[in-house]
Parts: sequence; C-alpha cells; structure tokens
Amino acid sequence: MSQTVRTAIFPVAGLGTRFLPATKATPKELLPVLDTPLIQYAIDEARDAGIERMVFVSHPSKAAIERHVMDDAALRSELKARGKTDMAAALEENAFCHESDDVRFVMQTEPLGLGHAVLCARDHALPGAVAVILPDDLIIGQNCMAEMVEAYAQGSGGHMVASMRVPLEETRKYGVLSVAKEEGRTLHAKGMVEKPAPQNAPSRHAVVGRYVLNAQVFESLQTQEPGAGGEIQLTDAIAKDAHELGLTGFAFSGQRFDCGSKAGMLRATLHLAAQDPDCAAVLDEFSNDFRLRAAA
Repeated sequence: MSQTVRTAIFPVAGLGTRFLPATKATPKELLPVLDTPLIQYAIDEARDAGIERMVFVSHPSKAAIERHVMDDAALRSELKARGKTDMAAALEENAFCHESDDVRFVMQTEPLGLGHAVLCARDHALPGAVAVILPDDLIIGQNCMAEMVEAYAQGSGGHMVASMRVPLEETRKYGVLSVAKEEGRTLHAKGMVEKPAPQNAPSRHAVVGRYVLNAQVFESLQTQEPGAGGEIQLTDAIAKDAHELGLTGFAFSGQRFDCGSKAGMLRATLHLAAQDPDCAAVLDEFSNDFRLRAAA
C-alpha cells in the first residue's frame, strides 16, 4: 500500500551553544555552509521530495529564521530599485510565499528534547506519515528525503530512519540499529540502542537526522517518559513503537556532514568550496602554505 508523506517537521528551537558566540544573535540554522544557510539546504531537500506542508518548530528568540524562510517583498523591491534583479529573483525563488505556500511556525519555549519538538508539531501535521529533517545534518549529493519517501511508499508504513555505517568506535555518538535483515538499501531492524559503548553496539548502522514516521509517533511521544538528559527523546518513542509498527533503516546515497559541530561545518564548507571555481585559488594557496609549513 502506498504511503504518502505530506508534512515535514523542522526542529529549529535549539540554542546552538556549540557555536557561541556566533549563535548569540544568529540562529545556528542560518549559519552558512559556503554561501547557503543550513536551513535552506533542508528546505530545498523537503521541497524536492514533494512535501506539501512545512512545519518549523522554533523558539521566540529565533525570529530571524522566519524572516529568512518567508518572502520579503520590501527587500526584493529595494534590490530591484538598485538594479539587482537577479538577486531579487533568487530570493523570491528560495523563499516561501504567505499566500501560496503551506508553512507553519510553532514555538517550543522550553528545551525539552527532540521528541518534544516533534510533538509540538502534532496539531499542524497533515494526515499520514511525517518527515522530520534536522538541518544540522547536511546531506548533499542525492536527495536523502526523496529517496526515503520513495522507499517508504513501498514499505509497510512503520517508522523509517536514515542510517549510515560508522566506525565501531563512533557508535557511542549515535542511535544504532539492531539489524535483523538487509535488503538492498533497506535495513529491517529489531530495535535501536541510543549511544551504545562500542563493545555493546548491536551493529555499525547509525541513525542520522532524517526520519519518516508513522503518525502513531505522536501518541507515543505524548506518553513518553523523559530519557537521557531529562528530555523527551525521539529515539525512545521510535524504539517503543518498533515491535508494533516495524522499524527500518535506509542507507541513503548522499554524503552527510555533521554541521552541529565546528569540524563538521568546516568539512562541509571545504567540500563545497572544492567544487566552486571561485574558491579554487584560495584552496590552492592554503594547500601550498600548508605543505610548506609541514616541510619546514
């Protein structure tokens, strides 16, 4: 039976403490990777996956996110008056229109966890399964959410999580799937363990920030007890549902960067810069300087 995914939830209420002081006034989701904010990559991914409704779970202190996401006719008019018509057109193409696009903003006023953030979007979700996209996890190359939506449509309608193989010593950083069977890119899982020590990890298939979740997840989150850090953990609710609904991992084909960390943000920036002709001279200059210093 085909499973339609019509809603995407973007949890963007976090304070971004690992990037302070840069995130004191600028939300971490608006930090650019080269020249594009993290949130824009996430929005483009959802759009290209055919998502109808975008729900942003934000915080009152992060009004700049809504300003970026929504169209600014006054700014476009000013740019056109200055002869910057191409720039105005690009802004209009990237932004959502108040009249024609289905976009919702809901506030998570307390830091009660990712599961609580998803629960905040409950009243705004269209019928059926929902997608959850964490902008911190930048996945480029193939569209991860589009791949997952297509795979989910052919499945049984339980919960699906994006997964990637990681070195055994890094399993302590992720939720890790307990895999029963592999079928191509689909991993049929018996459950999931949150941040296991390497010696206790059930596999090397780690869960990253893309989910397609049966609507039952809202009921499960409603009764979910606080877990690690005293927060409502999304992985706990998914694991609780696994026996009844089923749980699959999806081995996406894009390249993932952990842009919730400084090192990951740098890796992503360098990766994209290497593909940009305007950055070639700078990268060559840096590489030559680095080799000279290493040889000294």
